[in-house]
Formats: sequence, structure tokens, C-alpha cells
Amino acid sequence: QVQLVESGGGSVQAGGSLRLSCAASGRTFTSYPIGWFRQAPGKERKFVAAISGSGGTTYDSDYVKGRFTISRDNAKNTVYLQMNTLNPEDTAIYYCAAPNSRYYGIRESDYTYWGQGTQVTVSS
Repeated sequence: QVQLVESGGGSVQAGGSLRLSCAASGRTFTSYPIGWFRQAPGKERKFVAAISGSGGTTYDSDYVKGRFTISRDNAKNTVYLQMNTLNPEDTAIYYCAAPNSRYYGIRESDYTYWGQGTQVTVSS
């Protein structure tokens, strides 16, 4: 079993930055990847970025590439999502998730464990 807790959300003006954290417990942290997803009001949850268990491989969705950076500190059992140059379209609830394998994908169904989410609001 894996427990995930997101933090770091908040309200920011367009062009600003936030750093989200995903604290994990319950399993050897380095053995599994972590993904970030987001869900805007009235829309489906969609993939944002993912990172391998070692942190050596990352994958970003096209709409955040160059603005968001995913990283992890395995000593702290934490994955981060640094979000820069935010715009109102980034407003959403952000979730971190872990698969039940060493494979990370871009679909919700690729992930088994989910955090409760953290709200990010970007105003123009």
C-alpha cells in the first residue's frame, strides 16, 4: 500500500510560479515511479508529467514542456513539480499518483494509488 499527500497549491497571478510536493509512504520509495495529473473544472483528469523511481527519466506533456519540471528527492520520499510561467489555463486540482509497477504511463488507468489533490488557481 502506498500513501501519497500533495501540498504546495495556492493562488498565484499569471506569470508566477508554484512548487508542488508529493510526499509518499508505505513502500520502498525508489522502487516506483510517480506521475502528476491535473483536473480542471468540468474537465477530465489529464496527465502532466512523470518521473522514474531513480529520477533518471522524466516525461512531460506537451502543454507543460519547458514550463514545468518534475524531480524527486528519494532521501525525503518526495516528488516535486516546479511550475513556472503559470497561466489561467493551468488552474486545476493537481494529483500525484503511483503505479503498482515500475512502469509509468500517461493514462489514469496506469496508476493505482492517488493523493487527495491540491488546488492551483492562476488569475489573469
